[in-house]
Amino acid sequence: MKYWDQKNETMSGEELAALQLERLKNLAVRLYENVPFYKQSFDQTGIKPADIKSMEDLKYLPFTTKQDLRDNYPFGMFAVPMQDVVRVHASSGTTGKPTVVGYTKNDLTIWADLVARALTMAGATRTDLVQNAYGYGFFTGGLGVHYGTERIGATIVPISGGNSSRQLMIMQDFKTTILTCTPSYALHLAEAACEAGIDLKTLPLKAGVFGAEPWTNQMRNQLEELYGIMALDIYGLSEVLGPGVGCECAVKDGLHIFEDHFIVEIVDPETGKQVPDGERGELVFTTLTKEALPIIRYRTRDISVIRREQCACGRTHARIERITGRTDDMLIIRGVNVFPSQIESVLLEFGETEPHYQLVVDRKGSLDNLEVWVELSSSMFSDRVRFLEDLEHRLRHKILSVLGISARIKLVEPHTIPRSEGKAKRIVDRRELS
Repeated sequence: MKYWDQKNETMSGEELAALQLERLKNLAVRLYENVPFYKQSFDQTGIKPADIKSMEDLKYLPFTTKQDLRDNYPFGMFAVPMQDVVRVHASSGTTGKPTVVGYTKNDLTIWADLVARALTMAGATRTDLVQNAYGYGFFTGGLGVHYGTERIGATIVPISGGNSSRQLMIMQDFKTTILTCTPSYALHLAEAACEAGIDLKTLPLKAGVFGAEPWTNQMRNQLEELYGIMALDIYGLSEVLGPGVGCECAVKDGLHIFEDHFIVEIVDPETGKQVPDGERGELVFTTLTKEALPIIRYRTRDISVIRREQCACGRTHARIERITGRTDDMLIIRGVNVFPSQIESVLLEFGETEPHYQLVVDRKGSLDNLEVWVELSSSMFSDRVRFLEDLEHRLRHKILSVLGISARIKLVEPHTIPRSEGKAKRIVDRRELS
């Protein structure tokens, strides 16, 4: 099965534009009439729902931020009565109040359909067994993938994250065909399999749907080699829906955004102005069909690029390039913007280190210093001083050429960097402690 919903996934540009405009107008009315925050935002901007005549008018509408959701904690942004809300999730923020999201029964139906679209891109059918190692609970990843799998009619294994030995046992005994988890945890599982003497390529696995954190094509290549699978990137965020906002297809040339349900924009992170397609900036989403928590022009802080040419797979929706980082994950080191994914790309090019690393930032006097802690692979681990010095020098030179800043390299033994069963912790910013 090539498409889950061919009619909507391949609609013409004219059909899609008309549908989006109709839904945007309806959304603006619902928000203005039902959410006090949006009525105030519209009034302060001098906009009324009736002023929306074309998609060009989108740029005049106010932004929504994570802080707005926190300021209206817990249910102040909901557009329906609580008796119509059948589920709530919350983000896993580390500071301040969590952002709470709600779903009506219809919201959950749409969510399952969109995740079914994504899993179908990975080749999922009713005959597949999906091992879901995303976390369950408040985090949207686990349950989002769960109900999308059931929507297809495939078999779901709701194993959640952690307990790698159990994961591998189930993978072998149940004959898992699709694995879903964060890419960093997929690497961790592959490492555990190697230690246990398990050759993942001998298992029936055919695809992995990995998301919830930025990752690179180099990491994709590594995962595909380790598992013998097709590895695809899935995109979503709790405030907009959860997993299923977009996903890569087998062409692996960008993530399809399901534009019949979302409007996607790129804006300049500093000015908030829209930037042309093809230019890098911050992703902004407007939900068109959500009932409990519709949201307009949500600033994600994710950095990407929009491309609108039709994909070779036949889908016509816009695609975004892989997330290269977040504006709030971005480090500024001596005036230079640094994203962890840039460092990861350098490390994976070498092949002499593992993709397990941490960026440690400290401040000596008024000068910021970057130290990259990176694991040597077991095969390359050595106590030969000359070898280690040469590798450090080459890594330092490569990072300087790519990022334009110098960094200290600290090569550490295998298994030294803490492993994560969820999102990998890539940054240790000691400047905040001084």
